[in-house]
Amino acid sequence: MKKHKNFIPISYLLILLLTLSMITCGVSIKGFGKKTDEQAGVVPEQLDRIKLGVDVFVEKYRDLVEDKKVGLITNPSGVNRDMIPTVEILNDDFMVFLAALYGPEHGIRGNIEAGASIESYTDEKTQLPVYSLYGATRKPTREMLANVDVLIFDIQDIGVRPYTYMYTMAYAMEAAKEFGKEFIVFDRPNPLSGTAVDGIVLEPEHKSFIGLYPIPYVHGMTIGELAWLFNVEFGISADLKVIPMEGWTRDMTFEDTGLKWVPTSPHIPHAETVPYYATTGLAGELGTISVGVGYTMPFMLTGSPDIDPYRLADNLNNRDLPGVMFRPSYWTQFYGIFPNKQLGGVQIHITDISTYMPFETCINIMEALNTNFPNIDFFPDHKAAGFARAAGTGTLYAKLRAGVPADVIIGSYQEELNKFK
Repeated sequence: MKKHKNFIPISYLLILLLTLSMITCGVSIKGFGKKTDEQAGVVPEQLDRIKLGVDVFVEKYRDLVEDKKVGLITNPSGVNRDMIPTVEILNDDFMVFLAALYGPEHGIRGNIEAGASIESYTDEKTQLPVYSLYGATRKPTREMLANVDVLIFDIQDIGVRPYTYMYTMAYAMEAAKEFGKEFIVFDRPNPLSGTAVDGIVLEPEHKSFIGLYPIPYVHGMTIGELAWLFNVEFGISADLKVIPMEGWTRDMTFEDTGLKWVPTSPHIPHAETVPYYATTGLAGELGTISVGVGYTMPFMLTGSPDIDPYRLADNLNNRDLPGVMFRPSYWTQFYGIFPNKQLGGVQIHITDISTYMPFETCINIMEALNTNFPNIDFFPDHKAAGFARAAGTGTLYAKLRAGVPADVIIGSYQEELNKFK
């Protein structure tokens, strides 16, 4: 049922009357029920550092969806800067007619395990239909879009190519183009910054749902910039609008924004996890190297049974890689690969994110493991195809297995990387 735009609920009037009476009586609204900024230790200039796309939309661009039925693609990371979910913001807004929800990997509420198929259902909180984009289909069908005029996408990306949310967006843009729907993206920061670009550019023959387009492993773009890239350079040609952020600059990491982090998936619990995922996520595809998933430090550790952590740490530290150091470490997995086994390896400590190169560090770690511990088969044949999909190339696996030096491997993809930049 269409919401009435001129109706003011009684509760709103009561709140207004209460507010006016408090002001008349000299009561400070700012201090009513919460600490002041000074008491909370908040630096005032941090409060307005950036506005997310969803914040800017509510302030300036709601007219874009006036008299239109809206479908929202989101998950728990879709919140405004006050941590209010975009689902609730749009559903409660009398100027927005939210008609349907669309769930990516992990679902609308983030309660689905990685890789698990999701079926369509009704959202308990809003009673809206939720159509799964990580189940029988990953692209919205005509039937899924029959009751909407415009699709909105609001999900936090992490700046690394093998992360499925950007491809959920791309497929939805394709469907929007095919079925005559408008498409709006609420922009969000790249947590690695807009200057971090590193790694192999995907080769088209290795395209998959963890890599559809020829972009580097660490791509340096916001989700809104990715949408423009996919739409213009890679030919989707949807009716696209991107609602920009305000106050964000390209050199900002997520910590620089003053925003609070919502886990984008179960093993990305903190913003500081993101550069570690960019470093070891690829090694985790091998199934022979623990990267800390299943322990308390996902993606911050690298190792395996029968590894001498001191030998590995010495080898890696002697390479003088920028912005990082390695500490010898032992740990026991709770789940994942090597459960209940003691592992040896290194804890990765990023010391300067501005100079750190996550993909180059990844190459060095895998090469060091392979050359220093030749009795362990880190590159079994049956893992080659999956690794190639994540790496975006079929040659890296063979080079690492053959013991090609890390600097030679890194030099081999610089020409394509520089073309992309």
